[in-house]
Amino acid sequence: MRHPILISLCVTGAFALSGCEESTGNNVDRAFQDVNVVDESNLNDVMLTVADPNEAVSYFQRATNEKPDRIDLQRGLGKSLIRAKRNTEAVTVWSKVAEHKDATDEDRVDLADALIRNNEWDRAQQTLDQIPPTFETFKRYRLEAMIADSNQEWKKSDSFYETAVGLTTKPASVMNNWGYSKLTRGDYPGAERLFVDAIRQDSSLFTAKNNLVLARGAQKKYSLPVIPMDQAERAQLLYSLGLSAIKQGDTAIGKGLLRDAIDTHPQHFEAAARSLQALEENVSN
Repeated sequence: MRHPILISLCVTGAFALSGCEESTGNNVDRAFQDVNVVDESNLNDVMLTVADPNEAVSYFQRATNEKPDRIDLQRGLGKSLIRAKRNTEAVTVWSKVAEHKDATDEDRVDLADALIRNNEWDRAQQTLDQIPPTFETFKRYRLEAMIADSNQEWKKSDSFYETAVGLTTKPASVMNNWGYSKLTRGDYPGAERLFVDAIRQDSSLFTAKNNLVLARGAQKKYSLPVIPMDQAERAQLLYSLGLSAIKQGDTAIGKGLLRDAIDTHPQHFEAAARSLQALEENVSN
């Protein structure tokens, strides 16, 4: 009579062991799944920062095709398209992101950024107007300032730039943009001050250095400012200043600056040499 009981215990034990194995297997699967999520997150970050922009686009395109509902992957694709300067495609992707059920105000700011890069200023303004004023970020105000510039609303532009500068620890680029705004309005002293501030924040920002020279040239200040520059940069700045002098009608000064640029450049400075030759031929004729 004991045999059926023994068999029953064995069967029960077998089922219990099977259950343990199944439970252990599920735990292992979950563990591997967690590891994969971490690895994917790290890979996404790599693709968004150090990878070739077009390789990143291909990666996120494959990922979004496999998981079309993942808004984080769609964001990755949109950012990669911006890095690759494929702005028309970026607008399409960010428009889709902005319509997603989990979209945020930050996503709508990124859509406005893509629209501005694609020269769709009116639609960018409409997009920003839909975002509540309580959403205050550096990027939002920088874009608001650029749109105000495009509409020649200078008071609004200055206000937005000032707010944007206060919302970032790296204001050099927005100071440069603000300075360029002042330059286009003809406020050359104001532009000069902002370019100097931008260079003080980031001495590697060559666009601010070149803009500073243009602002000084517009005021007929034909000496290079005291700012950090290497030999090649110095030659480029002399060239810009020379062209500015010629534009102001100070041809002799301009020719001298072009010669200085040619002599200063560590290599042959084709653009400056060509400009000087054209200028001298025009004078002789």
